[in-house]
Amino acid sequence: MLTVLIYGAVTSAVLAMLAVGFTLIFGVARILNLAHGAFYALGAYCAYSFTALLKLPLIVSAALSVALVAVFGMAMERVLVRPLRQSSLAVLMITLTVALTLEQVLFIAFGSQSKNVPAFVNFPINVHGVSVDGQRLLALAIAVVLIGALWLFIQRTRLGSAILAVSQDPEAAQYMGIPANRIFTIVMGLSAALAGAAGVIAGPFLSVRPTMDQTAMITAFSVVIVGGLGSIPGSILAACIIGYSQTFVAFYLNPEWTGTVSLVAILLTLVLRPSGLMGRVVNA
Repeated sequence: MLTVLIYGAVTSAVLAMLAVGFTLIFGVARILNLAHGAFYALGAYCAYSFTALLKLPLIVSAALSVALVAVFGMAMERVLVRPLRQSSLAVLMITLTVALTLEQVLFIAFGSQSKNVPAFVNFPINVHGVSVDGQRLLALAIAVVLIGALWLFIQRTRLGSAILAVSQDPEAAQYMGIPANRIFTIVMGLSAALAGAAGVIAGPFLSVRPTMDQTAMITAFSVVIVGGLGSIPGSILAACIIGYSQTFVAFYLNPEWTGTVSLVAILLTLVLRPSGLMGRVVNA
């Protein structure tokens, strides 16, 4: 049982990083970014490229990877998303196109075989008699720190207050002198950075391949649906529920069934509570 608790916490932490970034951009800009999983894959592949190909130190590679993904996300918002923001369908289509394009680029550049991203911690750690991969525990710690730092940034800084103001009423925020478009770009960068960081820290113990964005996107979407669109606390709660459910299924039933957990969670949520655990009803 302790093994399930530990591994479930790690899975939940990675899911939370993906879901918090996804729900952040929806809560502020009211867009569903279907390229969010591509940010996750890009972070993992950047870490692989910087370490295995360019031979850069691991910590430098991680920082560069997250920064590059954040810049990519901001550029995507500025060039592709902003001109189409008035149409939700157009935003869905352009972000889906970006995801599919990036997947093909990764496939052409790196092939279909899985790549090995170096781990920060290469030895197991004993936790009350349970041997746990050190990189997994590090991933858990980093996820908690990054999500906590994001919360403090939003709640305690002037820029965070501007983000909250834009999320509540973009037009009123603009009348108060807050540049809403610039806020949208910054939030997209934060969202992409979180997803990229998840790819960097989870890459060493997960399979890094061009199609990894698909699983990440489906799982992040399911977490956000269960937690409630636009609710960061809801996303964290849902990440714990789905993360532990996937771990339980993998340990006690069949590892091949873990993918169905997300789909079942979406189905049950839409039937029983369409607004999610802590979400609000969004009018079309």
